[in-house]
Amino acid sequence: MGYISDNTVSSAVKRETVGMKKNLGLVSAVSFAVNAIIGSGIFFSPTGVLFETGSVGLSLLVWVLAGLLALIGSMCYCELGCLIPKSGSEYPYLLAGLGKIIAFLFAWTQSIVLTPTLIAVSILIFAEYTVILFDFCGTSQTLIKIIAVLIMIALAIINCWDTKHSAGLQVCSSAVKLVVLGVIIVGGFVLLGQGETATMQKGFSGNTNSASSIALAFYNATWAYGGWNRINCVTEELKNPKRNLPRASILGVIIAIIVYFLANISYLTVLGIEGVMQSRVVAFTWGETVLGPGGMLMTIAVLLSILGTANADLFGGSRILYAAAREHQFPEVLSYVSCKRCTPIPCIIFTTLLTVLLTVLGDIRSLINFFSFTAWLFHGLTVFALLVLRFTMKDTYRPIKIFILFPLIFIVCSMYLVVAPIIQNPTVEFLYAFLFMSGGLVFYVPFVHYHADQGFFKHVTRFVQCLMEVVPSPYKHAD
Repeated sequence: MGYISDNTVSSAVKRETVGMKKNLGLVSAVSFAVNAIIGSGIFFSPTGVLFETGSVGLSLLVWVLAGLLALIGSMCYCELGCLIPKSGSEYPYLLAGLGKIIAFLFAWTQSIVLTPTLIAVSILIFAEYTVILFDFCGTSQTLIKIIAVLIMIALAIINCWDTKHSAGLQVCSSAVKLVVLGVIIVGGFVLLGQGETATMQKGFSGNTNSASSIALAFYNATWAYGGWNRINCVTEELKNPKRNLPRASILGVIIAIIVYFLANISYLTVLGIEGVMQSRVVAFTWGETVLGPGGMLMTIAVLLSILGTANADLFGGSRILYAAAREHQFPEVLSYVSCKRCTPIPCIIFTTLLTVLLTVLGDIRSLINFFSFTAWLFHGLTVFALLVLRFTMKDTYRPIKIFILFPLIFIVCSMYLVVAPIIQNPTVEFLYAFLFMSGGLVFYVPFVHYHADQGFFKHVTRFVQCLMEVVPSPYKHAD
């Protein structure tokens, strides 16, 4: 949509030399994966999982099974990422396996709503608890939104300035996050060692007999594992991606499974079944119970953890938009990279503006159902694309090739997570999701398929290039 030569910015800049830097080593990549997965879910979701399952044993089993599903998905995405080493996560895989229309609908849904919604939820939660923690003039919604917008602007600046700074924030946030959860885990096991075993001895007593309740518990747990696919968004910025992508992705999920399982044991040991069920935020309640006044430090650390998750969502989500624009399915200027910073400034700013808009408009938590439905729909389609590519690219070398049973299991589970909530609890959010995805075709046909209104996009591209000093970044095959 409107290509402008590099000479528009500077005749000295060579197109072949401009691109996003490979600043993510194995440690940074694992930190990115851990941050993307371990967000607010482990601090909020245990209450919902335990409430729906009704027993200690079943709730812990749900946490493990949800983690194994994420691990299978991660393994499938590793094969795809090594086969097609491009940034953008699902987008390049859907494009290669299922075609332009499905890939566009994914990029349309992910970039316009899902990524901004995920980030907005995180920064609003951060702002709400910041106001409560420091008692800033009550809990005014206006103040909460102002703080959230300021946090969003700060994250955008960090990501536009240099990927090293964003990676550094990921490493620091991951460290804080794991220290917090380490304190929770150690505290719980100290009490277990002192004989506080009554709750854990209840095992599967009190199990629910409702398949619907188990499904709802599974939704809460899978929400907490969300982000297991984010490392595939930044494949081109990984050092030695064919080695570091599978290592970081799989290791990140395994760390999350272990941490989630042990943290839930601690929550149950310290608070008991009733305490967990009645807690609004179990990590805060745990901190108040075990640490007393020192629980404030736990609150601050949890806030830093949530901030890291928002940063990971911005970092990874903007790359999906970048990848789609590079394939001419969005205005091409969104795929341009700063000739000074080597960061995709246009797509970062675009994502930031959408996030700020959603944050200012009001309560966006009703979009969580929308997110879950569409996310699992595209997860399933992406793994189905893996099966298609086994035939269409059968002669292409694959550094990783997983056993065929794993993608089949993942597709069946994805179908269940898409269909079950519609059957069990049909709500208007699912209708909105369908209408929004279908509405993407209204833009696809004239602007992508028929390339309408090229003159307008050329003027916009030229303006953005001059304003932001950005140039095209042609794709180079990852090392």
